[in-house]
Amino acid sequence: MSAQTTNKPKVIGIGDNGRDGLLPRYLEWIENSDLLVGGERQLQFFPEYQGEQLAIKGGLGELAARLKAESEQGRSVVVLASGDPLFYGIGGYLSSKLAVEVYPNLSSVQLAFARMGESWQDAEVVSVHGRSMKGLAQRIDGKRKVALLTDETNNPQAIARYLLDFGMEEYRVFVAENLDGPTEKTGWYELQEIVGLAPETFSSLNVVILKQKRPAPGTTPPQWPFGIDDERFAQRKPDKGLITKKEIRVLSIAQMALRSDSIVWDIGTCTGSVAIEAARIARQGEVYAIEKNEADLANCLENMVRFRADLTAVQGRAPQGLEQFADPDAVFIGGSGGEMKELLHVCCTRLRPGGRIVLNAVTIENLYEANRTFAEEGFATNIILAQVSRSKPILDMTRFEGLNPVYIITAQHKAPESAAIKETKAVE
Repeated sequence: MSAQTTNKPKVIGIGDNGRDGLLPRYLEWIENSDLLVGGERQLQFFPEYQGEQLAIKGGLGELAARLKAESEQGRSVVVLASGDPLFYGIGGYLSSKLAVEVYPNLSSVQLAFARMGESWQDAEVVSVHGRSMKGLAQRIDGKRKVALLTDETNNPQAIARYLLDFGMEEYRVFVAENLDGPTEKTGWYELQEIVGLAPETFSSLNVVILKQKRPAPGTTPPQWPFGIDDERFAQRKPDKGLITKKEIRVLSIAQMALRSDSIVWDIGTCTGSVAIEAARIARQGEVYAIEKNEADLANCLENMVRFRADLTAVQGRAPQGLEQFADPDAVFIGGSGGEMKELLHVCCTRLRPGGRIVLNAVTIENLYEANRTFAEEGFATNIILAQVSRSKPILDMTRFEGLNPVYIITAQHKAPESAAIKETKAVE
């Protein structure tokens, strides 16, 4: 085996059919390489390989350094990866660390849709392989086709139980196991059917496809708009009204400037109305909610299921409990519980660069204290006084009934002064 000084490591996709699924030139590259790298399953396809073998068992940083060194020494290296190495595979990581050549095979998702006989350009693809399913409900809600990359924990049974917990019974499930291998198996299942199956029913190597069933009349799941009506939320009774009203909620969320991947805190979540609407916007992000009242938290948990928003909601009196949350891009404070100064200090300290804190106040005292505290923390604020009235019928006429005025305070890190402004101040 002769070393080539210009060789880049070659990352070659391989399926469960092993050598049979590789082009002749790929096989030639493998046979003539000095080092063959891959998972133990991939390496087993080449028992007669004469060069050095290296099984991947974690430590990708060390692996990238090793491959770079091998390449610089002129050794020929081939890395075997499942399916398409750039599709949730090792190829993406390696290509970000060193120069490599990537030769993809068919991905498991491509094969699964091929077995279904359906197109997949309109499918939502989500990986729960080695990840939590937290937030999956809002990510896939309303999607007609969803492909899920699974693992031994997030298996078809776990996925089916999760969907049933959120009432997502509009999906049928296609499970594709050991694709292109000698024990390949595929089939359609109902969610309830999968839950009743034994854990060992499915191979650990599987892809799950969710497809919406043709709905019966009147059974189409609701598609909730931004600005859900207050009456739709479960609320504390008989003390109704403990909810951020729709009009104020919409204005406040707009001030939070959420992105699809934002990390959000909702402090004093009560019914969870703000957290739930935020989760449906930040579908790829994370939403954390905290509420001191047990009965209100119970309503929040009920509303999470109703509106298919899988967020983290805990009972506690902020700022205690916030330490378990990831640093936020946006914070909504609907109630401070009397510890405003300490609470705002924690929020300002933890807020990520470019983030926003939005606080609702209904008294001028809280407005004054919040504005002063933000200034002490070095934050700039702008304030909206929202005075909203709703129409009410009176006999055959219409009158308007006012809601409580609310101050919507938005705080951000102050922008650094430019050199020109500093110079002007110095001259003055």
